Amino acid sequence: MTTPIIAVLAFDGISPFHLSVPCLVFGADRTGLGLPRFDFRVCGAEEGLIRTDAGLSILVPHGLSALDDADIVIIPSWKDLEAPLAKPLEDALGRAHRRGALIVGLCLGTFAIAAAGLLSGRKATTHWAYTEQLRALHPDVSVDADVLYVDDGDIVTSAGVAAGLDCCLHIVRARYGAEAALRLARHVVLSPHRQGGQAQFIERPVAKTANADRFTGALDAVRATPGETHSLDSVAEAAGLTRRTFTRRFQKSIGTSFGDWLTSQRVELAQRLLEATEKSMDIVAFEAGFGSATSLRQHFSARLRTSPAQYRREFSGRAGRDEGTTLALSH
Repeated sequence: MTTPIIAVLAFDGISPFHLSVPCLVFGADRTGLGLPRFDFRVCGAEEGLIRTDAGLSILVPHGLSALDDADIVIIPSWKDLEAPLAKPLEDALGRAHRRGALIVGLCLGTFAIAAAGLLSGRKATTHWAYTEQLRALHPDVSVDADVLYVDDGDIVTSAGVAAGLDCCLHIVRARYGAEAALRLARHVVLSPHRQGGQAQFIERPVAKTANADRFTGALDAVRATPGETHSLDSVAEAAGLTRRTFTRRFQKSIGTSFGDWLTSQRVELAQRLLEATEKSMDIVAFEAGFGSATSLRQHFSARLRTSPAQYRREFSGRAGRDEGTTLALSH
């Protein structure tokens, strides 16, 4: 059976914290959570000992040849942002991209992908503090400074460390299903899934108050029951806030509108129902809070670029195949 190969690029001076993000998601045996057993490879321009920026040293067991048959290539950070890529690395990334590997740039890793010429004419993001530098160095890249991650099909880029975790979970969701991603998030005690379009930087964090605690509790109640009726007014009342104050606080703390966030929660529930049950589209739509199969199809298509029926067929078909076979990423 084919085992999915994940190649993560390490380099001299890397932050162990950044390197740990893909290691946490893909580096351990998660077969008990419904995920395949990954062939996880940490590689570098050369095999051997590298130094980290934390005073630790890491033995890198693989060279760039590990990218040649990888299904996913992840660059978890980068240094020397203005320097050109070494030719062997540029060539290795180009080969991986041409043969269809998913290329992932977490945080400053976007700079390496851009330097390899793979982001020309495409949309991408990076850590909010470096977006202007990315624009200046690579004016042919459409930089979105406001989002957590950008899924452009065969290339995915993300903002900082926490957004890198969101991005990796997004890849798990897209390739192995919403239920497997949810189990993984619970297992490693990650916060609930955040959509890529949420803001990566909140200018003024909400202060801790009694109302803030009620605000969090109100959102947790919606997360637990997304299929039930949740109006803006009813959730604002549960949070102990006026509609206007709740809307303002929600935008500041979550980075999107309440309606958009609620739709995302319902689409995720619909994904899990389609993956795990044989319920009709009408029942899935009702239990996920969409009311009708037509509404479900509209929101599903807008979020995942596919229909609920096609999603179920693809997921069911792949569930019976080899471990390494994966769903195509949604945009």
